[in-house]
Amino acid sequence: MPQRSAGEVELIFKDEVYAIIGAAIEVHKELGHGFLEAVYQEALEMELGFREIPFEPQKPLRVFYKGRPLKKEYACDFQCYTSIIVEIKAIEKLSSKDESQLLNYLSATKQPLGLLINFGSVSRLEWKRLVN
Repeated sequence: MPQRSAGEVELIFKDEVYAIIGAAIEVHKELGHGFLEAVYQEALEMELGFREIPFEPQKPLRVFYKGRPLKKEYACDFQCYTSIIVEIKAIEKLSSKDESQLLNYLSATKQPLGLLINFGSVSRLEWKRLVN
C-alpha cells in the first residue's frame, strides 16, 4: 500500500464516482444545457445502463423521527452502487440549498457519499462530492 503524506486524503468510492461523473459528462456533451431535469434524469438512466453502472432511479428514502418512520418519504434521483446517492439539477448554478438537500438525504439514509450534478450550467457540467 502506498504511503501518503500528511494531509493527503484517500477518496472513498473514487472509481465509482469517476464512472458516474463520466456518464453525466457524456449526457451533458450529448444534450448540452437548457432541458428540464426530467430529460437529464431519463438520459442519465440510459447512460448508466449503457455503462453497466448499478443504479436504482427515484429511490424512496425513509425519514425517521426518534426511531419511528414518518409517513413522508423523499426520493433521490439515483442510488448508485448501493452506497452513493446522486441528486441531479438543471439550474443555472448550484446553491447551498441544493447541498443541504443532498446532505439531508445522506443523513436520512446513513449513506457515506453523495454526488450533486448540475446539467444547467452554461459552460460545463457542474458537480460536487459530499461526504456524510
